[in-house]
Amino acid sequence: MADEGVSKPDSEEIKPIKNASALVHDDKFKQEKIQRPRKTHLLQWMEITVTEPEKKTIASMKMQDTFVVYLIETRVTDEHMQGFGEGATSVWRRYSEFELLRNYLDVTFPAVIVPALPEKKATYAWQNVSMDRFDPDFIERRRAGLEIFLLRCAAHPKLCQDKIFMGFLQQEQGWRETVNATDFYSKAESRLKALNAQFKIKKSDRRFDELKNYCTELQSNIGNILKIRARMCDKLYGIHKVHGNYARVFNEWSAIEKDIAEHLQSASHYMDVFASSIDAQLEEEEQYADQLKEYYSFGDSVRSVCRRYECAQYDLEKAEDNLTYKIGQRDLLTSNQGKSGFSLSGMKSKIFGSEAPEQREVRLKQLEEQIVQAEAELKKVQEETDLFVEQALRDIDRFQRQKTKDLQEIFTNYAVMQIKQCKKGIAIWISAKDCFSKM
Repeated sequence: MADEGVSKPDSEEIKPIKNASALVHDDKFKQEKIQRPRKTHLLQWMEITVTEPEKKTIASMKMQDTFVVYLIETRVTDEHMQGFGEGATSVWRRYSEFELLRNYLDVTFPAVIVPALPEKKATYAWQNVSMDRFDPDFIERRRAGLEIFLLRCAAHPKLCQDKIFMGFLQQEQGWRETVNATDFYSKAESRLKALNAQFKIKKSDRRFDELKNYCTELQSNIGNILKIRARMCDKLYGIHKVHGNYARVFNEWSAIEKDIAEHLQSASHYMDVFASSIDAQLEEEEQYADQLKEYYSFGDSVRSVCRRYECAQYDLEKAEDNLTYKIGQRDLLTSNQGKSGFSLSGMKSKIFGSEAPEQREVRLKQLEEQIVQAEAELKKVQEETDLFVEQALRDIDRFQRQKTKDLQEIFTNYAVMQIKQCKKGIAIWISAKDCFSKM
């Protein structure tokens, strides 16, 4: 189940094997290239697992830092790839390092919907779920979520090729320093610019506007489902535990009934079984809740791509305005040349003295140079914006297809689990009924 929900590429490109001619002995095939599928993502030739969460405490300067580390193991599974047969590599990482990796990927790949990390503390929890971040059940669910995060990154055709990501999986020492040396934070768009872009762009792409609205509705629907589920868990837990009172009463009753004591004690046992069955069921439900929470967080990831589009569009419109302003200045200067009559520039000339023809020529030359620069800048920004839009829409389409597949699997498995639990409850009540019928 570790790699459930991780997308697989729709198609595979073909790339010739190196030194293929050395493998060919038949004269008939000497001129043909032996080909094999090109690896389009990491999971096609490597296994990645997150195991063995371990609690650690570091004491320094009269302070204690307690945290959990997770063991990341990788193993090359393709005999044609480097590292095959060398066994597994393993590194320990803490949650803050996963956060650093995600921040780096988010900044470095602005047009990519970077996968979400599992929550730092429990949300949308029902009343009996432990809120302790060191609770073993919570740590195990987080471990599973961190593994899914890595698998999703490894399945992405762009993210999986990043050297920092590969270092996270295999570099035992100095990985954090390597990330910080990239100075990736300096590339991040400022929050103020993002807000300016949101409110000041004149012409927005309808597709990104619709996507932002979709993310809001998606998070609202998932949030409501999680709230309903939490209330249902509270009620189901209470109902099942109340059946424990049946068990107690039947057991006490058996003490005064000689003829039916055995049957009452058996019924008491089945009521105890029914009361305790809810614990495992609700723990299993938490896994499905965590998978829905991942898609709740994905809403923020998609919205982040939309904000970056707005920043790109904002830069494009600024470049257009700059070019228009420069052209306007040039046209004004040339139109006033040799013109008589009242004008603002004419009034300024009378008050401060007229501009010499040589000065006017210098200004015109400067403006022409500035216009050429502005045109080049506009062309560059336009190309960057077009490329961003193309890449972002492609990744959004990839996300939408994966989301449909994952939600189908989540809800189907959840329904199967509920059916299984109902059948288990029915079986318990049938056994209890048999006890009563034998009295």
